[in-house]
Amino acid sequence: MDYTSTTFLVVVGIIFTALVFDFLNGFHDAANSIATVVSTRVLSPGQAVVWAAFFNFVAAFGFGVGVAKTVGAGMIDINAVDQKVIFAGLVGAIAWNIITWLFGLPTSSSHALIGGYAGSAVAKAGFRVIIPSGWTKTLVFIVLSPVIGLILGLSFMTTMLWLFRDSAPSRVDKYFRRLQLISAALFSLGHGTNDAQKTMGIVAGVLFTGGYLKTFDIPFWVVLMAHAAIGLGTLSGGWRIVRTMGQKITVLKPVGGFCAETAGAISLIGAALGGIPVSTTHTITGAIVGVGATRRLTAVKWGITRRIVWAWIITIPAAGVIAATAYRLLR
Repeated sequence: MDYTSTTFLVVVGIIFTALVFDFLNGFHDAANSIATVVSTRVLSPGQAVVWAAFFNFVAAFGFGVGVAKTVGAGMIDINAVDQKVIFAGLVGAIAWNIITWLFGLPTSSSHALIGGYAGSAVAKAGFRVIIPSGWTKTLVFIVLSPVIGLILGLSFMTTMLWLFRDSAPSRVDKYFRRLQLISAALFSLGHGTNDAQKTMGIVAGVLFTGGYLKTFDIPFWVVLMAHAAIGLGTLSGGWRIVRTMGQKITVLKPVGGFCAETAGAISLIGAALGGIPVSTTHTITGAIVGVGATRRLTAVKWGITRRIVWAWIITIPAAGVIAATAYRLLR
């Protein structure tokens, strides 16, 4: 086998690994898309994953590739990256996703990916490969995305409580059981467009470093492939995390589910249009906490929330360490 054939097989292998990560992202983050609509019993788990997976894929048509370009070439110097770096970064992200899935922790697949990518790149070339501007907005939004979700969730829920203050609870539930289908679809669109783009950025990086792209762009076939993979992952579900997101943080009714999903959707789609890679997990958790806090602060189970926050904090460094170790073994 000649060098060109070997290079091609390596590129195909790494792209396949990236799609495995994308599938696991959908599987791991399925809870983000469906936890509220399942916990309010608007849809059964089976119906919910089909609903979410469909809109994960539909998101391929219409939200751009700003996040993909940020992840692929806006956070790490693409000229210092090789195929070993990308593969080791994916190994770190996949390993961390599996570990947190086993423990039922709704951590961020997005931050696992960028942590893994950075860890392997730093292991190869040192901290000079880091592009500060790309990391600044990402790290800022680690804090801002749950806060924005919380504020919007709290605001929407407060508004709905005031608007329907004189309505019978059964009548309110009837309305919002229907409206929650729309809010769940919107959130799945936001989830698909933000998270699938991260894998697109990695795949484009593989093609660029392999010489198959002259400039760093995202071909449309890569867009379709990434959305198909995340949609299939969501279709497979992630029931361990559904229980944490939909039941352990706070108890939701259809109106609360609608407010949380709408808040999360606005946050995710807005970030995607701005090219900012944010976490769907962080966003929806903040929105659920905001909705729960409208009843009383004790309605939120802060012990569970603290456990989730600690998992968020260690995701980037943990995935980075695993990826750096993988890179050294490959080298």
